[in-house]
Amino acid sequence: MATRGVRQLKKLEIFFCEVGGSSNQAREYIKSGLIVEYAGTFPSVEVSAKLRNGHHPFIKADYVTGFSKQVCIKNESLERIEKVVTMLTDSSGRKISKITSPIRTDTPSVQGVWTPM
Repeated sequence: MATRGVRQLKKLEIFFCEVGGSSNQAREYIKSGLIVEYAGTFPSVEVSAKLRNGHHPFIKADYVTGFSKQVCIKNESLERIEKVVTMLTDSSGRKISKITSPIRTDTPSVQGVWTPM
């Protein structure tokens, strides 16, 4: 996602284990070259794959805003891993906050209040 023309994703890291069964698809994603295609498509994003033996695989995304997100990809298919990478790319990195009270304004709409009939 781009805010004012600036892509928010700064760094994408894939952590995986070289022998663990839960990292099979993560290793296959790296070996297949899909991550290289992604890096070519988005040259402004720093992409790296890091070895972390004895742990489940996950993808970590760092954003320009200073926030970071981690998504576990334990035993996920290649299609699901691609969806996670796309989701992290399209995300702004901000935390989702619930609006608890109605939004009020001093200047009401010029169009008037909406009514169904």
